[in-house]
Amino acid sequence: MKILVINCGSSSLKFQLIDSESEKVLAKGLCERIAIDGSMITYQPAGGEKEKTVTPMADHTEAIRLVLDALTNEKTGVVKDLSEIDAVGHRVVHGGERFSESVVVDDDVIKAIEDCSDLAPLHNPANLIGIHACRKLMPNVPMVVVFDTAFHQTMPQEAYLYGLPYEYYEKYKVRRYGFHGTSHSYVSKKAAELLGKKYEDLKIIVCHLGNGASVSAVKNGKCVDTSMGLTPLEGLIMGTRSGDIDPAIIEYIANKENKSIEEMLTVLNKKSGVLGLSNNLSSDFRDIENGYLAGDENAVRAMNTFCYRVLKYIGAYVAVMNGVDAICFTAGVGENGPIIRNIVCENLGYLGIELDQEANNKRGEDIVITTPESRTKVCVIPTNEELAIARETARLVK
Repeated sequence: MKILVINCGSSSLKFQLIDSESEKVLAKGLCERIAIDGSMITYQPAGGEKEKTVTPMADHTEAIRLVLDALTNEKTGVVKDLSEIDAVGHRVVHGGERFSESVVVDDDVIKAIEDCSDLAPLHNPANLIGIHACRKLMPNVPMVVVFDTAFHQTMPQEAYLYGLPYEYYEKYKVRRYGFHGTSHSYVSKKAAELLGKKYEDLKIIVCHLGNGASVSAVKNGKCVDTSMGLTPLEGLIMGTRSGDIDPAIIEYIANKENKSIEEMLTVLNKKSGVLGLSNNLSSDFRDIENGYLAGDENAVRAMNTFCYRVLKYIGAYVAVMNGVDAICFTAGVGENGPIIRNIVCENLGYLGIELDQEANNKRGEDIVITTPESRTKVCVIPTNEELAIARETARLVK
């Protein structure tokens, strides 16, 4: 079964065509600057050269059309015609409380995603644009949506409720939802495989560390807590997001700086995190790491504060699960940041963690980076959200 995986943003569209039997990526690419001057499609067939084409894209329907043209191109395409594409899997950020698992797309599902748009105003409308575009161009191809929030719907009430008047939950569903669920699900399952243990018997902490970052506690195959909240702003310090703060800070700075709530949210989402902590050195963790190694005080401050927050959440989730068998690092920073892993793990001696430094310096593979004597295992597992979406799509369509 050949499955087209679509991850649609407001002005971008990432795609992969995956063979669900072999789980090989047949082709992948990216449409950028949709409906903006200078729009471009990048396309790469498996084993082939990356092609970049600057071409107008008036909207997402035109972007999808270009993707399909690239996949069926006589010279570099990987399918002869569209009939070879058996299903489409879409990433959707927010499914609210209604969706605890992936679902086949129909009109009711689309309406429910629209109803969740006020919880993810930057993401759900863009995700819906991709769904509508695909339905228009491939009306007879089954489609599946995989929600970032679904994996976290197993959290108990005490984990997802805030200390607010309960009526706000009843009226507006103000609660913790969590994000990066597709990644947390994939990585926690992969960890069980890597360790040769039953998924249902393990207590796993997943650290999805990238420009956006979150931690989850997965106990006996179910998520019991996660760091992101109603929105992706809560939790860890991130590239440009503040993570956890005292809510009163918003009013305090707003009064001092004469800023509106909207302006303060821009500060918290776009100007904070390691970017703000590093005195605007960078939001890119590679720059922060280089500065840290060079002894730049701005980079050192940002790096240490970021790692402290990761460490703090790991400790909290050890308590929540009454122990831990494995800690997993994933996503851009988690997979490629041996220094960050070192800083975090050297403070986890109480868990009996002993890092294998040679293994910790490897990249791009599923690997246990602790010694055989280490009581708690630490893994590095490259996330693969596209494959996870393809697996869910294949399961539901079959």
